Parts: sequence; structure tokens; C-alpha cells
Amino acid sequence: MNIEALISKAAGEAVKTLYGMDATEKMLQLQKTRSEFEGNLTLVVFPFVKAAKKSPEQTAQEIGEYLVQNCTAIDKFNVVKGFLNLSIGDGAWLELLKAIDADDHFGIVSPSGDDRGVSPLVMIEYSSPNTNKPLHLGHVRNNLLGWSLAQIMEANGNRVVKTNIVNDRGIHICKSMLAWKKWGNDETPESSGKKGDHLIGDYYVAFDKHYREEQAQLQAQLVEAGMPADEAAKRAKDEAPLIKEAHEMLVKWEQNDPEVRALWEKMNSWVYAGFDETYKKMGVSFDKIYYESQTYLKGKAKVEEGLAKGLFERHDDGSVWADLTNEGLDQKLLLRSDGTSVYMTQDIGTAEMRFKDYPIDKMIYVVGNEQNYHFQVLSILLDRLGFKWGKELVHFSYGMVELPNGKMKSREGTVVDADDLMALMVEDAYKTSMELGKFDDMTEEERREIARIVGMGALKYFILKVDARKNMLFNPEESIDFNGNTGPFIQYTYARIRSILRKSEELRVKSEEFATAIPSPSNNAQPDSSLFTLHSSLSEKEIELIQKMNEFGAAVEQAGKDYSPSGIANYCYELTKVFNQFYHDYSILNEPDTDKRAVRLMLAKNVAKIIKSGMALLGIEVPERM
Repeated sequence: MNIEALISKAAGEAVKTLYGMDATEKMLQLQKTRSEFEGNLTLVVFPFVKAAKKSPEQTAQEIGEYLVQNCTAIDKFNVVKGFLNLSIGDGAWLELLKAIDADDHFGIVSPSGDDRGVSPLVMIEYSSPNTNKPLHLGHVRNNLLGWSLAQIMEANGNRVVKTNIVNDRGIHICKSMLAWKKWGNDETPESSGKKGDHLIGDYYVAFDKHYREEQAQLQAQLVEAGMPADEAAKRAKDEAPLIKEAHEMLVKWEQNDPEVRALWEKMNSWVYAGFDETYKKMGVSFDKIYYESQTYLKGKAKVEEGLAKGLFERHDDGSVWADLTNEGLDQKLLLRSDGTSVYMTQDIGTAEMRFKDYPIDKMIYVVGNEQNYHFQVLSILLDRLGFKWGKELVHFSYGMVELPNGKMKSREGTVVDADDLMALMVEDAYKTSMELGKFDDMTEEERREIARIVGMGALKYFILKVDARKNMLFNPEESIDFNGNTGPFIQYTYARIRSILRKSEELRVKSEEFATAIPSPSNNAQPDSSLFTLHSSLSEKEIELIQKMNEFGAAVEQAGKDYSPSGIANYCYELTKVFNQFYHDYSILNEPDTDKRAVRLMLAKNVAKIIKSGMALLGIEVPERM
């Protein structure tokens, strides 16, 4: 049962009966009554004043009287200027609670693929790691946002394909390969005891260290020879022996040199094994993984095709460019003079492969805001090349993650490693729970599993509760807190409710009897006034809790429209706060009135259900006990 829809329909009938006006759906939208006024839902009557030919107050009064007489969901009303505040009767709230209880997937719209039609297919790209280093804190935010967005889009009735594009080629890959070849002494993940991605990352850092030393030496020699310092620095950067060797290796790779390719495949296999382990710990996965080594040639071919059609132009040096000046932008390089591709070319190739693999209706790229211009250009180019979703692609642009001590730099080895971060969070959750006595009467195995759930929940919630568009400061110490707007606070509330329900075996039977006593609701049915006899009065906190639960579907829908995991996080926090305020004021198990006790058990049960469902949209598990 949708109370808002029911009242909105009745309000439309009121306006038609009273004033002969056919009100649009937009005119009849209800909003939650402000806390300083009595009521649950408010109807703004200003759109009807002209047809009524009366003041806003008189119009609201007449509509309110009509609704009390003709809509049994409405118990009473009050008027504040042009605002009609409606108080919903207890019977309607009880029927709504029953409807929530009866729906195991309340608030979630399942994708359709039957006679109702086929749901839109949304492809979401996230992660996009480089195979020259392990995943770090920035990747953590990317992966968590991408995974959560996929769950939210699916909960809004879309079919979703989760994809990853692995940057497995290019000069940065050759840097790690060259460093391992020079200084690796055949070291492997097995011989070193390191995860493969960590091992390769160490060699990327080693390359940068030696490269900087070579630059400094060469720059000093050039300055000593009389070259200006700025020019010497640029020359040293381009002509240091190590970087020239790395470029030569890249050319050999593109020429399919057997030795270089064999080394590349071996080292990448180590990295992929490491990535898989990290993704598993993080709780994310993909339906399809693409590799730039497979897409860049497709991109080059697509650019050449566009060139032949006059969509692009070739300059005298052989490079290929897209002229975007008519779109208010500049010219964009697509192929270098030596024929090698750039990131834009690779993205075009990846789009070509994806479009052939899937009938995509919407494409969402989860990529940091430093790439805003890139995706603005990509959208124009894909549209020119005939991709139906190119013009409307979505760049889910998110801000950077910083630490209390500053930014991260991969080449200098100062990043916060994703594996280390997750291990730290789990260990902190374990220590904090032990100190607070939340692990009493548990086996060590149970403690470790709950610490994993709480630690990862703290990490995910802390990152996802922030508006994705904003830069954020991540402080692990603040995230492990069992009070306030944190993951553990919500998880602990869920575990508390589950504990209450476990203690109420006999009372749950009563709750089921109560549920049976209420007629099964239908979408169009008016609330049955006989429900008043079952439970004559609901408290303000109980009504507030039912109303907040009823907002879950709207929160999911809005999060899908806004591409906003933070909207779900904030809803879960608000619901948890409302429940804890209710639980502070009203007893559940010790309530002597059996009907009231049954209602409160049903309230608690469904709050837990919605918390679990909402947190799942964030990729967060909730423990049965803490």
C-alpha cells in the first residue's frame, strides 16, 4: 500500500469535485510535514487557488474537510496559510506496516525481462587499475562507488553489467618490467613471499628512484656545459638512459617482440592474482573485464575509419586529430605521429568492443574528477562515430581521497595500499570491540569474522556517506566508532534488533498472529477502519518509524536518479537514529500490552530488514550479533 499515492489520488478527486479542476500529478505531490507543525504529510494548495476563487486558507480548509470525509486514511487536518497538514489515522499506519512486513524486498524494484518488457541495460565501468602497481586508497573509493552504484541501479529495475578496463600496456608498465629485468634477479611472488601486485609495484618505485638519480646527474652535466637550468631539466627528463630504454621496450612490445611479450605476460599474471585477492577482500567483482592491450588496436582502426569519413584530420607529421572547436573545445590528439595510440584512442576501442558485446542503453564511467575534460571529449567523439549512447554517456565524476598527512604518490611509494588499509581496519575493529566488551561469550573465530564485517563496514560507510563529487579526508580512527554517523553504529543497531528478536520466540508468534489479523493490503484499497479496534493508539515515535521505513523506496529511487550512494548511506543513518530514539523511549520485550508488544516487534523486525537491504546496496554486510 502506498499512502502517498492513495492520498494524492483522493486530493485529486477533491479538487475535481470541489472546483472542477483536473489537477496534474505534479500539483498533487505531498511532502513530509515540518516538525514544528502537527501532521504527517503536507499538501501545498496554491496551485488550486485560482480554480477555487478563494484564499489559500479557505481552499486548504475545504480540501481538508473533503479528505476527512472521503479518505479513511486521513484522521484530521490543520491549515497553515496555503499548506494543508494531514494527520494519517492509526489504521492506515498499521496497514502500511503490514504491507512493509509482507514484502521481503520492500523498496527494491527488480529488473524485468518478461511480458512487462525488458529493463534498460546499464553498463558501469569502475576500478580501471594499472598493472604496474597494487590498488591504493583512491582505487578503494572508485571500487566501492562503482559496486554500490551497480547495486542501486539494479534496485531501480535496471539490468546491470559491471565492467573493468585494465590498463595493462604503456610506458608505465614498461618501467616496472625494465626495473625487474635490471634488478630483479628472477624474484617471484613465491620466492619473495609478496603478493604479485605488490612485487611489481616495488619495481615501479625502484625505476623512479634510479630514473631520478639519472636525471639529476644528466641535468648537472648539462648545466655545467652552459645550458640554462630549465632547459637542462627538460632535456634530462627526456634523455635519461632509463626512460629511453623504457620507450624502446614499449616499441618492442607494440612490435610483438617475443621476449618482451613473454616478460609482460608473466609479470601481468602475478599482478592479476594479486588484484583478485584484493577484490575478494573488498567484496567487489565484475561481469566482464576488458584489457587495453586488446582494445587499443580496435581504437586505432575506429579512428582510421573516422579519418576516412572526414570526421578527423591528419596533420603533416602523420598524427591524427579531432577538431572540437565547434563544440567550444580545442583539438584532441587521437594517434601520435609514430602511429601509437593515446588513452582516448583506447577508450574508443573499448567502447567499440562493448557495443558489440552488449546492447547498452546507458554507459556510466566511474572515474575521478581529474578526467572531466577527457570524458567530455569522449562523449562527443563516440557520438560522432555513431554510438547511440555516446552523447548521453555518464561520467560519474568523484573527488579525490586525501589523508591527514597529505596526498598520495605512487611513483614515490607513498600511497596507502588497499590491502594494508583493509587489514588495518579489520584489526582496529577487533581491538575496539574487545575494549568495549562486545566480544564477550564469543569464540575467537566468531570474533575475527565480526571484526572483518565491522572493519570493512566502517571503511565502506565512511567513504560512501560522503557526496561522491567532493574531495574527502579519510581518517581510519574516526570510522571505527559505535556512535554517530558510522557504519559500526548502524551495524550495531541491526545486531541489537536481531538479539531482541531472538529473545522473542513466543512473542514473534504473537507478531505473526497480529500480521494475520490485518487484512492483506491491496494497492488501491482504503485502510479498514476496523483496524482501530486492534491497536487503538500508536505513539508519535512509532508513527515516525513507520513513516521513515516507508521512505526507503523513494530514497532508492532518488539515489538512482542522482547516482548517489551517499543518499542510501544517509537514509540508513536516519532510519537507525529514529529507531534508537524509539527504542530509548519505549520498551519492546517488557511491554505488558500484547498488541503493543506485537506491533513493536514487527517494527523492529522490519527496521532490521530495511537496514540490511540498504546497507547491501552499499556493499556492506551486517552481523547477526556484536
